[in-house]
Amino acid sequence: MVSLMVDSTTSMLSSWESLIDGRGVADIRVDDDLRSLSADIISRACFGSNYSKGRQIFSKIRTLQVILSKGGLHIGLPGLMYTYYKLHYQLHTNQKQQRDMETGEGDRFHELKVVKERIETTQEKDLLQMILDAAKTYGDEDKLSTNVAADRFIIDNCKTIYFAGHETTATAASMALVLLAAYLDWQARARAEVLETCSDGVPDADMLRRMKMLTMVVQETLRLYPPGTFVVREALQDMKIRDLVIPRGVSFWVPIPVLHQDPELWGPDATSVQSERFSHGTAGACKNPQAYMPFGVGPRVCVGQHLAMIELKLISEWILQIASFS
Repeated sequence: MVSLMVDSTTSMLSSWESLIDGRGVADIRVDDDLRSLSADIISRACFGSNYSKGRQIFSKIRTLQVILSKGGLHIGLPGLMYTYYKLHYQLHTNQKQQRDMETGEGDRFHELKVVKERIETTQEKDLLQMILDAAKTYGDEDKLSTNVAADRFIIDNCKTIYFAGHETTATAASMALVLLAAYLDWQARARAEVLETCSDGVPDADMLRRMKMLTMVVQETLRLYPPGTFVVREALQDMKIRDLVIPRGVSFWVPIPVLHQDPELWGPDATSVQSERFSHGTAGACKNPQAYMPFGVGPRVCVGQHLAMIELKLISEWILQIASFS
């Protein structure tokens, strides 16, 4: 998948260069472009399509994020019920528009179109094929819920991958660039490593694995600014953690940023930026390696963590090759 990432990143950087070459100076919304880039990468790498074909659904997913974030700020505050109902209406309208897109014809329903094309062609090794195989297996065994059609199962899983995979990686990439811009010594060391490792300019998977400095920068970025803020678990039975009794059915939330900056685990410099803390890997960075969980922990750890790490390193590496920034 690295070659697909290279193609997408090259296209974004070419657009930046054309803006600057044409004007000498250009204002670029880097976070917006990284969001589009991440969406393009996950779409092409996992579904064999490109972001431009699915931009309508991405737009609706992005709108849904904004609506939900506003609702989370206002729910429970007195005097704002009108705002809440307005947000509820917007949410309902957004979901209806997505359903209309899904039941439409031709290009209006990108996901179902891709699914039908895949079913009619040879199998590929990607996430879409895994979802199709699961839908067929569970459908044949009558394990799908009676109120969940196979199409719905496939569509919802595709949306989950888009929703969970592109925004989080784009946010982490933005923060990695912020740290590299703030700590110019890191930037210089990372660039020297990149130029030495990628002598011909085009990285491959093996080269990315050898970039130790860049890996440390990404790891420290994910420690200080984890894209996921909580890990949530439900107690399936009564349990006790030290002196804390947790009854069955209770959900408890682990705040990842707090855990990642706990001086008892990370030392007195836990709240400062120190990429060298990962020089001996995660095991040497803190007292308990399980305390580092930017991708969650345990059997439900993020299935896309390796894809995300490669993507984060490749985006940073490619930008370091062509530009200095502060």
